Amino acid sequence: MSSTSITTEFEKNLEQEVEKRCQFIRQQVEQAGRKGIVVGLSGGIDSAVTAALCQRALGKENVLALFIGAHSAKEHEEDAELIAQSQGLRMIKVNLDSVTDQLVKQIQNSMVEGNIISEPLSTLTIGNTKARERMIVLYAVANQLGYLVAGTCNRTEIYLGYETKGGDQLCDFNPMASLVKAQVRALAAYLSIPEKIITKAPSADLWQGQTDEDEMGFTYEEVDRYILTGEGTDEVIQKIEKLHLCSDHKRKLPPVI
Repeated sequence: MSSTSITTEFEKNLEQEVEKRCQFIRQQVEQAGRKGIVVGLSGGIDSAVTAALCQRALGKENVLALFIGAHSAKEHEEDAELIAQSQGLRMIKVNLDSVTDQLVKQIQNSMVEGNIISEPLSTLTIGNTKARERMIVLYAVANQLGYLVAGTCNRTEIYLGYETKGGDQLCDFNPMASLVKAQVRALAAYLSIPEKIITKAPSADLWQGQTDEDEMGFTYEEVDRYILTGEGTDEVIQKIEKLHLCSDHKRKLPPVI
């Protein structure tokens, strides 16, 4: 079964899907008594669709896009600009290169001096730290403007726990959480997201050259098929369910007593 056949029924109702999500977005902003929405544009398809939905829901004058670079590839910045232009959105850039360097240095030096570690921070630790820095910026801007922060993680990422706790997992609302990656692509085409963005290899931009599928060890199409139909090879299903189980804490509120 291909990803196309998986989304056949979904694609019959794209207009209704868009309107349903726009109503949801308007409701969240109105209930919170806020003025607009901040969206972090990564240069990828998920944030592009989120931004397009927010723009349709509230109008471009009430949505602010941010590209928050932290030793990011130039391609991602250029793609974020392309997305903002295609949706007629205002976009500002915040560069965290020096902030990231200083923060990583301070954490690393303190742990070495305290005899906690003897080696540099891992690539994954630094990557997740960058993701959390970006969320700090989004909430600072949202607080200043009286806006809400839109979430961009899709159903596939949430099922796998492929999101950073305290980073892109955080948001005030998420219009993407019920959409698997294949459905996001279908919605992107309907919303006139540039083809370059739709076909781009998904990446969290945690380090240079990083792609989601290389890191996960399977394709989004395989995960989408499993989530929607329960189908897949034994090997892939085992990998998916292992990630789902290990990331259970990301989908729940913290345990309390």
